Amino acid sequence: MLLGFVCVCSLELVSGTEEECFCLYDRQRKGKIEAQDLITVMRCLGSNPTPSEVQRHLLSHNIGRSGELDFSTFLSIMHQQLLQEAPEKEILDAMRMADKEQKGFILASELRAKLTGLGEKLSDQEVDELLKEAGVGLDGLVHCEQFAKAVARCCAKR
Repeated sequence: MLLGFVCVCSLELVSGTEEECFCLYDRQRKGKIEAQDLITVMRCLGSNPTPSEVQRHLLSHNIGRSGELDFSTFLSIMHQQLLQEAPEKEILDAMRMADKEQKGFILASELRAKLTGLGEKLSDQEVDELLKEAGVGLDGLVHCEQFAKAVARCCAKR
């Protein structure tokens, strides 16, 4: 290990790759990277955060745009981002919140309204594609677990 960092993340020992990439952007060799380099370092490691996600991560650690972060903070942010990028659980949790009666399914029309009207809005065509992939029944019901798996598969293909 280049700087002697040891950290356990998601029950696995951090590989040297994270440390090597971090060190490439530690230009002043003081064990820190500039906040403005965070998105680049994360993308070098295969993560795909949006600028707003990176800003949110920095704010959660009280780091401004001109601030710096150490390796431990970087690993914490990477861990949070990777959890975010595991869409199946996140989608299933959101589906369960919409399934007020906890039956394991919601109406396709209700899901369509949420996906086209809330948050990062999807187009009708994108929703049609997801519903087709999830195999919506003739009864118009979307089964939460099937939908979450279908969306995760779609994300993995991209």
